[in-house]
Amino acid sequence: MKDADTIVLPRLPATEVDVEDPWGEGHDVAPQPAIDPVRWRVAAWLVPALVTVALCLVRAGAPAPPTEDAPAWGTAGSALMRWWAEVLGTPGPAVRAVSMVAVTAAAALVGLFAARLFAPRVGLLAGVIFALLPTSTRYAQEVQPYALTVFAAVLATFLLVLAVDRPTIGRFAGYGAAVLLLGLSHGLALLLLAGHGWTVFAFRRGVAGRWSAVALLGALPAAAALALFGGQRGAQIARGSDPTLDVLAATARELFGVTALGIVLLALALFSLPLRRATAVYTAWAVVPPLALLLVAQATPIWRPQLLLFTLPAWATLGAVALARVRGRWCVVALVAIAVLGAPAQVAWPALDGREQGTGDLVKIIQLWTRSVGGETPQRARPGSADQ
Repeated sequence: MKDADTIVLPRLPATEVDVEDPWGEGHDVAPQPAIDPVRWRVAAWLVPALVTVALCLVRAGAPAPPTEDAPAWGTAGSALMRWWAEVLGTPGPAVRAVSMVAVTAAAALVGLFAARLFAPRVGLLAGVIFALLPTSTRYAQEVQPYALTVFAAVLATFLLVLAVDRPTIGRFAGYGAAVLLLGLSHGLALLLLAGHGWTVFAFRRGVAGRWSAVALLGALPAAAALALFGGQRGAQIARGSDPTLDVLAATARELFGVTALGIVLLALALFSLPLRRATAVYTAWAVVPPLALLLVAQATPIWRPQLLLFTLPAWATLGAVALARVRGRWCVVALVAIAVLGAPAQVAWPALDGREQGTGDLVKIIQLWTRSVGGETPQRARPGSADQ
């Protein structure tokens, strides 16, 4: 009896199943045809940025959407915007330009981040979906801290992944700086840290201690600002309401711009599972902060959909992960459908509540905001007054 021939098998590279895919469920995205990686990685961030710029320029000449939250620039909820108000004096085109730049940078970073964790195709889809959402364009036009908050949320999550993958002092310092920017943009956006914490403790428990220390240090200045400004006359974190069923039902429309878009992205997000680490990062980002805000709202009427705008990049990316599993032509059809669904909201927002003239609104915004910065309690204009 002869011995069987010895077969030498090549050594396979180490897989990430033990860390990246603890459930052993395979890949999130179906294998894609060979493409030029450099060209597609550039397109993943450049195309979303260009789409965002184009949409912002189309709406740049329109009056800013009317809002009752303009005095929030001088309140405790946004310490950075309070400082900005004291430096610039009054809101105007320069301040709106900051919002446009922040949303454009956020769209580019959404594409870059998703391309790194998944594939360039996913990054391109995620960035374009985010750019096409009506709320992205709306808050790029407003004198509000929300655009900067969205950018800070994307940056913080991106730097978190870099830091836990290679835990160096420099990377954790960058993450801490992004958390600082997030908290100073809007204090309640620090609810994102709950999602970050879930991700770290679920997948990278070895760096949980370092993450906790850096996250705490990054959040402390925002907490101090809330304590400092929160006690001042007329200052507040956010005006909201109790999370009743009617209020919660309206959240999808306020958050995504159109209720149908919220339903579509939620359905796509379900198809983006299973929960490998890459998808789990976005799932925690999209789901945990709303749940945390819902718990906080049980104690105080603070529920506002706008406070959750920093979760939009996560929803857009989860939708992109699902779309990346189908053929390219269907991806194009889906993007066109998202654009069509959002088009009415894109057109209608500057004229909300039938107020077509932006001049009077801008005057009232300046008056209310100046009083807020000066410590006076803003008063609502009486019906029929001359400035209406």
